[in-house]
Amino acid sequence: MNAVAPTGDRRGWLVAPAVLVLLALFVYPFAYGVFISTQPLEGGGLWANYTHFFTTQSQWGTLWVTLKLAVPATLINIGLSVPVAFALRRNSRAQRIVTTLLVIPITLGTVLVAEGMLTFYGPAGWFPQFLQGLHLYMDEVRLTHNFWGVLISLVISGFPFAFLLTLSYISGIDPTLARAAGTLGAGPWNQFRLIYLPLLVPGLSMAAALSFVQAFAVFPSAILLGAPAGPTRVISIAAYEAAFEQYDYGMASAIAIVMGFVQLLIVCAIFAFRRAFYSGPATSGKG
Repeated sequence: MNAVAPTGDRRGWLVAPAVLVLLALFVYPFAYGVFISTQPLEGGGLWANYTHFFTTQSQWGTLWVTLKLAVPATLINIGLSVPVAFALRRNSRAQRIVTTLLVIPITLGTVLVAEGMLTFYGPAGWFPQFLQGLHLYMDEVRLTHNFWGVLISLVISGFPFAFLLTLSYISGIDPTLARAAGTLGAGPWNQFRLIYLPLLVPGLSMAAALSFVQAFAVFPSAILLGAPAGPTRVISIAAYEAAFEQYDYGMASAIAIVMGFVQLLIVCAIFAFRRAFYSGPATSGKG
């Protein structure tokens, strides 16, 4: 009895819906955005919008402002997440309580967090009154409607993501590695520096990349807690103004493309640093 040869593996068609969704929701909008970015409203060639962006102080300056907010916020979030996650690396009641509390800012959203900060950190808020009541600082405390208000909001909303990612990587490192190093005379600092830190580099680079992308796309906080016409006029505000105030969708698309390109460069630099610092498995499991 002759066996019938299979005509092909039809299981590949299972990915067809995902491919269609990807094409419809990402590839087509991206390609269309690139196309209209080369169609300047007032003419001048394919690169007129990009030339206008990089030759206008009020436009390209927003890129520098955004970087001044996103880079420190990313460093603070990653820098705080490592010691906190390291202290809570063992499964315990304290870990569950802290993790639950840190999820709250994620569920509230950036707008509600900004509204709460206006009440707490505003000139007449609880925090300035607390400092002045204890005579710790008698001048006016300005933590809203400026650079610091936006930076604090990025830390509040971005730290939970960085902490949860870092905690998942630290919890996956086999603790017997550090104990073995301890039997050879390595102290706590050397155990962290030589055992935990190299194994954490893949996770920290991923957390840093996601934190940076989230902070770089800041929009509600820059408006509600910053000075959108001055020190906190970030690149997303410039894109919004071009699209919905000037109705120049080509310029808005060009700004969005520049925004995405800068994010891609920074993310690539982060992963390049990871490869230079550590080469090995991306994850470390127990056992």
